[in-house]
Amino acid sequence: MIDVNHQINTVHRTVGKRVFKAGEARIVTIGQSYDAPLDDVWDACTNPERLPRWFAPVTGDLKLGGRYAVQGNASGTIERCDPPKGFFATWEYGGEVSWIELRLTPEGDERTRFELEHIAHVDEERWAQFGPGAVGVGWDLAVMGLALHLGGAPAVDPAAFEAWGASDEGKSFVTAASEGWYEANVASGESVEAARGAADRTAAFYRGEGPGHEPESAGPGTDA
Repeated sequence: MIDVNHQINTVHRTVGKRVFKAGEARIVTIGQSYDAPLDDVWDACTNPERLPRWFAPVTGDLKLGGRYAVQGNASGTIERCDPPKGFFATWEYGGEVSWIELRLTPEGDERTRFELEHIAHVDEERWAQFGPGAVGVGWDLAVMGLALHLGGAPAVDPAAFEAWGASDEGKSFVTAASEGWYEANVASGESVEAARGAADRTAAFYRGEGPGHEPESAGPGTDA
């Protein structure tokens, strides 16, 4: 399906914190550059006809103030929108509210930097259990899908994607992505021991080996 090592190494991952009026939030950021012009990447990320080809069907009023719903996953409200540079929206999943911010930056006429922040007020016990990979691995799957789509790959077939996820290559991908989030977690100041345990539990979940519940605020790809 894809060169796993190349894709994993192409992605930049960071973990941080930010203080809001409601308290401290964790921030998981993923970034990748694509060989595609800004307008094309923006269209791929916002056009309801293109989103199912690499991400998932998204319904709703995709404009400022509108409500959206990702099939089988989150819903939310688009709170800011600055085409074609990005948007900010709530991410409502599992009875909790977090936020996503997409930023697109041109790197010349035919290349675009994609960066997405997932911001959440998280329970420290839940964070200790799964860490940033709870949402991060899902977003890794999404940016991989976007890379394939912008590279001209056929639309994602859900059944084929599910089969890939259960394959050795799919399991290798989520394991490597979890390792990337482990490294980002340690770089943020988390202890090696705590980050290791969280990454291993998240990888096991995405490989279908974990406990019978999802990590809190799970990112896209968890239902695949």
